[in-house]
Amino acid sequence: MNKKLRLSANNKIIAGVCGGIGEYFSVDPTLVRIAVVLLGLVFNFSLVIIYIVCWAIMPTSE
Repeated sequence: MNKKLRLSANNKIIAGVCGGIGEYFSVDPTLVRIAVVLLGLVFNFSLVIIYIVCWAIMPTSE
């Protein structure tokens, strides 16, 4: 099985990054979104920059 990390077309709220990560790891994308928000609060929103970078470099799903 050849899994690739891609932006999600189905589980998309803002850009599809959390949906894509959730699909890649077979986890509910809502849990990934909650983890991103909580980690963003803990690390003074530096995770927002990482999210934007992932949005820019991750390819879209077909």
